[in-house]
Amino acid sequence: MGEDFGRLFEEFERTAFRLETLDEYDIDEEREEIERFLSGGDMGPEWADNPWVRSMTDQGKQVSRVHVLRSPLTDYLRYELSAYPGNVTAGETIGIVDLSGQTVTGLPDHDFWIFDDRDVYRMHYTETGAFVGGELLPPQALAEYRGYRDQALSAAVPFVAYWERHR
Repeated sequence: MGEDFGRLFEEFERTAFRLETLDEYDIDEEREEIERFLSGGDMGPEWADNPWVRSMTDQGKQVSRVHVLRSPLTDYLRYELSAYPGNVTAGETIGIVDLSGQTVTGLPDHDFWIFDDRDVYRMHYTETGAFVGGELLPPQALAEYRGYRDQALSAAVPFVAYWERHR
């Protein structure tokens, strides 16, 4: 399921938006990097300019996300947010909704992606944050999820401003 979902990032044509809601993601490929981050190790050049994001933005595609979180940050979120400057350098637009400092109601409690403003995928994870798969929602759900996206974007603080205050 993960490989099939991964192809969407090669196939979308214009825009990809993600709403993130979890405090922990359990990603096998990140475990060693998280340990290095938590021990203060060198994170390497990918952290300065994320090549995965760059592979999309160099093609003129727009990639954006809003991460809904609550301070204080988990170790995982400290790791993830510390990597975001490289995503921003690579062209991703990132916003933060910190529910410990603002009230935002009506957003879903799950992650999703909208590709090209026409396909919405609800993300499914285990209780520990391991990715199970992306579920393509029916076309009639698109308006609802566009509304969630617009609400999240409206409530979000640009990542750079958030990071300056909370780093």
